[in-house]
Amino acid sequence: MLPRERVIHVINRRKPDRIPLYGWVGANLGEEISQAFGSVEAFEDRYEFDLAHLWPGVPCYSQSDCERMQKEFQGAMKPRDLLEFPMADPDDEDGYVSLAEQIRRHKVERGRFVYAQTPGFFEAHNGFFGIENHLAYLLMHEDDLHEVYRRQAEWTRRFAVNCLELGVDMVHVSDDWGAQNGLMFSAETWWRLIYPYHKTICDAVRRWGGYVSLHSDGNNTSILDGIVKLGYDVFHPHQESAGMDLQVFRAKYMDRFTVLGGLDIQTTLGFGRTDFVKAEIERVLRMFPDRGLMFCTSHFVQNHCSIKELTLAYDTAYTLCREVCRPRRETVVFDARAVRARVAPKTPARTLQKRGRRMRRRGIVTREPAKANRLRRASARH
Repeated sequence: MLPRERVIHVINRRKPDRIPLYGWVGANLGEEISQAFGSVEAFEDRYEFDLAHLWPGVPCYSQSDCERMQKEFQGAMKPRDLLEFPMADPDDEDGYVSLAEQIRRHKVERGRFVYAQTPGFFEAHNGFFGIENHLAYLLMHEDDLHEVYRRQAEWTRRFAVNCLELGVDMVHVSDDWGAQNGLMFSAETWWRLIYPYHKTICDAVRRWGGYVSLHSDGNNTSILDGIVKLGYDVFHPHQESAGMDLQVFRAKYMDRFTVLGGLDIQTTLGFGRTDFVKAEIERVLRMFPDRGLMFCTSHFVQNHCSIKELTLAYDTAYTLCREVCRPRRETVVFDARAVRARVAPKTPARTLQKRGRRMRRRGIVTREPAKANRLRRASARH
């Protein structure tokens, strides 16, 4: 399979020839990776990454307005203040030049499945309001936030369609809602204030025929059914270190969406415990030999991770992504006398023994232990 075909196979919940492989490796370790491999792209090519995460250069607000906001409000705006500033034009063609080049490099030249980063709602506005203020505004300024989110949803809808028209395979919406043990706000607030605007994006992407994925850190267990209802095809990272159980996903949700994740950067990668890293990678990959998973880091690999450990992790994943999907060859015990008696009574025993030796050399069968042979023959005589 080609990389893009492999990813689509998994998203469509079909068994691939191997588990797709990816990783958010370059953001904090770009210089170190380049020193070791020549470039981040060379690292991605070495491990045959199946996906590419693209970053369009299309801003939601103009640079001059962002500078003015920062100067006047210093990251503590109220929703009504933000509504005074117009959003940038999502149809400005100049903003998509770099995206078109990324699509050419990864999808056209390397055959990868490409997905584009897209702003959500809660996370996207934390920079304007401050996260603590934003959490308070969910209760204090609900009506104004509805208008802020509605306006953002329309901008993101147009942006997403433009990305799909350029050749992006999947729109990737980033919107962190989870804390370490649950949502940062109530599930009721999510359904009332967040769900309707994600539905606008998901419906638009699916009408166009694209795939849609969600990134949300932390524990989002209480609204997984809502994520399913929205129609997200992929969820990243389904964070085990925040209490999201991959066994629960496999049992309950694997037929509804695919997980992009499995290599936790909060508890697994980057702490010098190489045996633990290898064991965790194998544990996760062996859970999904048939479908359900595209193996990836849970977030950006942090700068305390050594190149040696990163290389070990991806050497391990590269091998196991292939190994776990291979059909296991069944071991058969070859008994020449039994075959002769039951299947081919007229075939000389020596001929059957020769056949058995050939089959053993090819690894199709294995010789039954000599002791067991003797015991069986003794039993037959009596």
